[in-house]
Amino acid sequence: MFKREDENYIYEVVSKNIKKQRQLKGLTQEQLANKMSYSTQFISNIESKNHQTFSLGTLWRLALVLDIDIAELFKEDNKKIKSDKD
Repeated sequence: MFKREDENYIYEVVSKNIKKQRQLKGLTQEQLANKMSYSTQFISNIESKNHQTFSLGTLWRLALVLDIDIAELFKEDNKKIKSDKD
């Protein structure tokens, strides 16, 4: 876990929120990837602890596909997100 002062912290927050929102919508990584025309590996990398950087455009598309306000992706939450082997 990164400290809040570390720029990687926001990637960790966003990654967890993407995974959380995907799971709330009942989507697998593969289904989300298909809806976005991205690879499953890209979605997996975004959600991993060894985060991949991603663009604001990617976040915008994710929010549209998940039908959420983009601000949801930036909410800090200390609750654990269940593990997902998708």
